Amino acid sequence: MADKNYESLKIENIVASGEIADSINLEEVSKKIESCELNTKRFPGAVYRIEKPKIASLIFSSGKIVLTGLREKKDLKEGLDYIIKSLKEVGVETFDEPKVAITNIVCSYDIGKQINLNRVVVTLNLENIEYEPEQFPGLVYRIEEPKIVALIFSSGKIILTGGKNLVDVKKGLDVLEQKLESIM
Repeated sequence: MADKNYESLKIENIVASGEIADSINLEEVSKKIESCELNTKRFPGAVYRIEKPKIASLIFSSGKIVLTGLREKKDLKEGLDYIIKSLKEVGVETFDEPKVAITNIVCSYDIGKQINLNRVVVTLNLENIEYEPEQFPGLVYRIEEPKIVALIFSSGKIILTGGKNLVDVKKGLDVLEQKLESIM
């Protein structure tokens, strides 16, 4: 399946997390950086949004950070550099080498045909499938290797999550399509 066409595979969101400092005074940072909001009654971290690249970051007093909303891997370094520069400008001592890595890639994919979810459940009869159409219109399929979760909809649309890189996402999609081929 090396020459497989992944044309409709689209990155919807990349999440990265890690550590950028030993500690961060969120009160100070949120006062000095305009687009950084702190409301400790609602959330224990500061929310810092940047426009280029468009990222929402959650910054915690422990020095930990979560970046979300990324659409391309290259935006991670650019966005992280911008956030760290902003923090340094307001007096935060950050690590020279921040320890931040991609923890999840969410992709969408269209298989191009309708899927009978009831038939999938009956035919595969796997423990790693959840399907309760009264609660959620999609079937949840947990792929063991690579560790990917697929949300499968009868329209043929699929959401893949849990991958740390696109290679794993594509491998998960290959596993899923092999299972579905035997049914469709």
